[in-house]
Amino acid sequence: MSLGLIGKKIGMTRIFDEEEGIMIPVTVIEVGGNEFVQRKTAESDGYNAVQVAYGDQKEQRMLQPKLGHLKKHGASAKRVVLEFRFEDGEEIPESHPGAGLFQNGQWVDVIGTTKGKGFQGVVKRYKFAGGPAAHGHMTHRRPGAVGAGTWPGRIWKNQRMPGHDGTVRRTTQNLKVVQVRTEDNVILISGAVPGSKGSYVVVRPAIKKAAPAAKSK
Repeated sequence: MSLGLIGKKIGMTRIFDEEEGIMIPVTVIEVGGNEFVQRKTAESDGYNAVQVAYGDQKEQRMLQPKLGHLKKHGASAKRVVLEFRFEDGEEIPESHPGAGLFQNGQWVDVIGTTKGKGFQGVVKRYKFAGGPAAHGHMTHRRPGAVGAGTWPGRIWKNQRMPGHDGTVRRTTQNLKVVQVRTEDNVILISGAVPGSKGSYVVVRPAIKKAAPAAKSK
């Protein structure tokens, strides 16, 4: 995995493609303030990586070990600290390029925490069809039988049942960067990304689609 960005989901809007004459729904992600904290090398740590911090935080609201680690490497108090690994031979830049890390038309993966939906039944949680909706039936949205008969006489592991829904880490792959606005420190990504407004997300180069070729001058 190469270098990525930590950002905050601002919300969704739409832009118009003048060439194709179509409307594109996009998610706005604010990415200003990414900075390097620590560099790790194969000689000292066994692998090549860099730690990236994002989001200013008050010192009194941080755990002392994390705050001490940031101060040790000359960084201020930050909300999020993540690590990006590099393959052997990959060059690590001197400083984080911010929004300029990506270019228009590039494919990216976005990692975030989905919205929490509380306790939900199987119809909403797992898209079960439910029972008959006609009069006389009393199990419209119930899962039905969940046992395994006489043997083994118990419920199988991983049986889909009602429970807590959402608030899980998810990765949405192969989203296109529609616009990069370095002056505003935001990137516009086609489609929806995991999480609610104000949540933190990670934007990294797509691992299943190649990066766009460099434009010749």
